[in-house]
Amino acid sequence: MAGARYVADPEECVETVALDGLSVLFHRPSGMTHIVAPPAPQILEALRLGPAEAGEILARMRAWYDLEGDDAADAVEARLDELEAAGLVSRL
Repeated sequence: MAGARYVADPEECVETVALDGLSVLFHRPSGMTHIVAPPAPQILEALRLGPAEAGEILARMRAWYDLEGDDAADAVEARLDELEAAGLVSRL
C-alpha cells in the first residue's frame, strides 16, 4: 500500500534564511515564522520537484546529499509530521 503523498507551497510562498546550521522560514500564506533544523529545509527543497511520498523524498535527497543508514528514513518521516503540523507541507 502506498504511503501518504506530501506537497509544499510554491517556493515564492516561503522566505528562507540560513542561520548557524538552522533555517528561519517565513511562511507568507500564514504569516508565521518557523525555525527548523536539517533535514526540514532539504525536505521542502525535495518537494519543490512535486508531490511525493516519504520514500520518494528520501530518494531525491539521497541524490543530492550523502545520507546513510536506515535512520535517514525515520528522520524524514518524523520531520514530515512536524512540517505538516506547522502548516509547511500538507497531505494530498
